[in-house]
Amino acid sequence: MDRLVITPVPPVRPWQPATVVGVRQETPNAKTFQLRLDGPHDFVAGQHFILRLTADDGYHAQRAYSAASPPGQEPLEVTVERMPDGEVSTFLHDAVDVGDTVDIRGPIGGHFAWDASTPILGVAGGSGIAPLMSMLRAARAAGRSEYMTLVVSARSPQELYYADELNGRGIRLVYTRKAPEGNARGVGRLTADDLAPVVAVGQPAFVCGSPAFCDAVTMLLDSLGVPAHDIRVERFGPSG
Repeated sequence: MDRLVITPVPPVRPWQPATVVGVRQETPNAKTFQLRLDGPHDFVAGQHFILRLTADDGYHAQRAYSAASPPGQEPLEVTVERMPDGEVSTFLHDAVDVGDTVDIRGPIGGHFAWDASTPILGVAGGSGIAPLMSMLRAARAAGRSEYMTLVVSARSPQELYYADELNGRGIRLVYTRKAPEGNARGVGRLTADDLAPVVAVGQPAFVCGSPAFCDAVTMLLDSLGVPAHDIRVERFGPSG
């Protein structure tokens, strides 16, 4: 019988205002926004929030972004990749700064959530690292760094999100187009050889990235003997 692992998650709450209290350039094409919410917003690592922008004429546009900060830490952080012709991401990058206010709703999602109570493997591609970064930070904050093994695939060092924190035991970096000088692995897509040393029997694997990345990683994990019920996937599709 398949095992069912349930992580209790907070209820979805109504819209509330969030004040931007910090903006950080994460990569040349991504920014992290620090948000202060006055109302309740407790969440579990891996969950996401909906950000809504409202124009003067009342028009609304909204997009979902995973929390990148760990539960219980203030302010709440979300990282936004600027998408070509993206309506919301372009506005956030070009027009939103410290002191501005956006509407936010959440947390949302229970399947891709982790409470730092059991060891897991995380596999991230590009901007898909955001919810897994929340998990890594949660594990470190709980004094359980060994519970989180993380494999991150990035095109180049310049496009690696949260680079300053991706170090230490249990972190593996894979570069697909350009690697740092002296990198022993070289460049290339993630392979079974990259994952085999970190796969453990009975350990859930959390996979996040583009649909193509998630499908490829799922196939690799399957080839390494990871059962489907131990693989949780969060696909990031193009959105603006």
